[in-house]
Amino acid sequence: MPSKSKIIETRFPIFKTIQYGLVFMTVFVGFQTLIIHRMGWDWKISFTDAFFSIGLLVFFCLDILTIFTFYQPSRSNYFYRFLFVIAFTILYGITLKWTLSWFFRDNEAYLNFLLLSMPVRAIFTMVICLFVVVLHWMWNTLNEQREKEKRRVAMEQLAKDAELATLRQKLQPHFLFNSLNSISALAAAKPEQARKMIQQLSDFLRGTLKKDEEKVIPLKDELQHLSLYLKIEKVRFGHRLNIEMDNAPDADDLQTPPLLLQPIVENAIKYGLYDTLGDTVISIQTQKEENYLIVRVKNPFDPQTQESNSGTGFGLSSIQRRLFLLYARNDLLTIEKKENLFITTLKIPQLNA
Repeated sequence: MPSKSKIIETRFPIFKTIQYGLVFMTVFVGFQTLIIHRMGWDWKISFTDAFFSIGLLVFFCLDILTIFTFYQPSRSNYFYRFLFVIAFTILYGITLKWTLSWFFRDNEAYLNFLLLSMPVRAIFTMVICLFVVVLHWMWNTLNEQREKEKRRVAMEQLAKDAELATLRQKLQPHFLFNSLNSISALAAAKPEQARKMIQQLSDFLRGTLKKDEEKVIPLKDELQHLSLYLKIEKVRFGHRLNIEMDNAPDADDLQTPPLLLQPIVENAIKYGLYDTLGDTVISIQTQKEENYLIVRVKNPFDPQTQESNSGTGFGLSSIQRRLFLLYARNDLLTIEKKENLFITTLKIPQLNA
């Protein structure tokens, strides 16, 4: 017995193989009948010989497939597969010789012919059995590779989904903490605004939970969710925050990953309001270009206060990572600085376009 073996379930199509075996038997019975008949034997003897020879061969090949369906020697033990072939060839030869000798026991000439033809029959049987063993081994190997590939893809997808969920969750606390601080500041001086902000925050977080499991949503839904966030920020910053929306009508139904725009706009508000004095205008523009949804967010900034900032801005690196995980591209998020204007551009591929 092999030192290392395993019992496995394969997907080798046994029943379909039986059908192929019957076709093989029919063709080879006719072929062998014709050969034996041309050697001088009558049709009855020729057909009987061919029927028993090929029929037993098909039966033994199916036995080999059945055994290897439930038992597979380890890959390193090729010797045991070859040993199976030798054993089945010997068993086949003994069974065939005994069967035909009994069936034609009174025909001395045929018994001599049978004895002389046994080496040729044994070689043919060994070749066929070896072919069946190799075929089953290749099928099983390919099936294992397919299963491993499926498991690998599934594990990679699980890891990707987990990282995407983590990236989304990391972005929420910053906004949430700022909102709670603002609510705390408004609670005593402006309780009505504080209650309004609490309600808006509740609506925003409820929408976040609903969209957390979706991979893509229509742009109009993302903008509607973004408007809830902007209402909260409007309460925080009052007249200082002004939003200009320029949304192309043909872009409403384009697909975008959920909760992608909020951290970008939050980044724009943070650096647009914190680094400048007076009123600030945040521009959000969406449009369709070929098979892409283009989103541009512009905010003013003070270049002097940005010199010490080595990063790309709050949340932008996480957004770039999300886009890479979803689309396997690093060029979908770009930033540009023009004098006192900071421009963030998103290119979202439309896979169904």
